Amino acid sequence: MIKLRNKYSKTIIGAILLILLLAIVTFQAIQTSESDNAEKNIRPETQEKDLEITEEIPDDTELQKAEETEEEKQPLTEDIKDKVSQVIESALGLFVKKDLDIVAIGDSLTQGVGDTSHNGGYVGILGNTLNDDGQQKVDIVNYGKRGNRSDQLLKRLDQTEIKSSIEEADIVLVTIGANDIMKVVKNNFTNLEYEPFVKEQANYMERLRKIFDKMVELNPDATIYLIGFYNPFENYFSDVEQLGQIIDDWNSTGSTVALEYEQVNYIPTKDLFANANQDLLYEDNFHPNNTGYKLIAERVLEYIRPEIERSE
Repeated sequence: MIKLRNKYSKTIIGAILLILLLAIVTFQAIQTSESDNAEKNIRPETQEKDLEITEEIPDDTELQKAEETEEEKQPLTEDIKDKVSQVIESALGLFVKKDLDIVAIGDSLTQGVGDTSHNGGYVGILGNTLNDDGQQKVDIVNYGKRGNRSDQLLKRLDQTEIKSSIEEADIVLVTIGANDIMKVVKNNFTNLEYEPFVKEQANYMERLRKIFDKMVELNPDATIYLIGFYNPFENYFSDVEQLGQIIDDWNSTGSTVALEYEQVNYIPTKDLFANANQDLLYEDNFHPNNTGYKLIAERVLEYIRPEIERSE
């Protein structure tokens, strides 16, 4: 078992993570304050789900209270449309099987937080790419919800709408676990050690199994893809190796659990953000920006392409 090297290492890492956590929460709170009088742009079914989960698990409210920022609600300008590619160019002309149903579910990475183009993050880019000729060949439903942890996602799988969607899905895309890590940080930042991450990692493994068990029970024919974590601290604290070790450990857990199921595949993303020569994060320095989401979409398409492609 790896331990933090000494008291100074613990203090440094605790301070770093606390500062970043406070920065994220402060950024979201400011944006929420600015957007109090703005018109809500949430689908009725999404709003209903938000209320259910928030009431069940209130301890995550500070990460969820900024459901939409002022920037996310602003109309998409022509400048942004020109700058942001909404499709994956290398996949243009891809022959896709007709009537494919894809369900994307998980946390803010599925929701698309940080995507200023209002395109829905990597899920929206996939949708635009697979339906690039204007014909609706692929139906993609997005159940991403900011702040979701694995225990919350497990409960959401009992919701009628989500159950029905998974039952009809050909492919299920999942992002989950980042908020489980952040919960450990919040609960231990005054005395941050490696052991709480190890303990919660074991709990995460068991919840992942329950999530996949339930999905397979709902639809034994669907192919499930678990999308791994990137390290948002890479560019700022590359010298604090324990942060990278935690991400690696949790990614290893996801990969290991995926191997236990014939229907589940693991998609790595950490390498996409490691030592990048361009900025791939949003203003909160935590979520991907438009470019970051495009890289994730390209990686996901690379993995699902054999299943969705048809011969001509």
